[in-house]
Amino acid sequence: MRIHLSARAIFLALFLFCIGLLGFGLYLQHVQGLEPCPMCIMQRYALALVGMIALLGALHGPRKAGARVYAALILLVSLAGGGVAARQSWIQRFPPDIPECGPGLEFMVESFGLADALPMIFRGAGECTAIDWTFLGLSIANWSLVNFVLIALLACFMLFRQPPRRGY
Repeated sequence: MRIHLSARAIFLALFLFCIGLLGFGLYLQHVQGLEPCPMCIMQRYALALVGMIALLGALHGPRKAGARVYAALILLVSLAGGGVAARQSWIQRFPPDIPECGPGLEFMVESFGLADALPMIFRGAGECTAIDWTFLGLSIANWSLVNFVLIALLACFMLFRQPPRRGY
């Protein structure tokens, strides 16, 4: 027996997956106190964009061609987010002599004052080479890369799959 999932169901599942990952990132930031770096923020934006595209796909409930358009957009965004995650994973493994990510939170507040530092904090204040959290030996950037690869594989599956026939 084969289970056929509609494009709407797959997009909804992807949206919920993205919400879960973003929620976990916010938990690590606000409960665990881990400050996201600018590269982390870029990955969050990519994940949020994947989630929004998936939500649009779930609400729209497209047929074959429409599902492929949504899948192609998700693939492009996941490749961009994965590229940032891969770069961050690389610089965590081989830190450069000169940090290329930006100053830390304390430095920004001391140098610019709280009012000027707030927009910078929103963009990310942590150090991109720092590994503050790991799970199964992988950093947040590594896990982000794994998730973007999984999303890209799902998007490729959506691009090339044969949709279920109507009337089953």
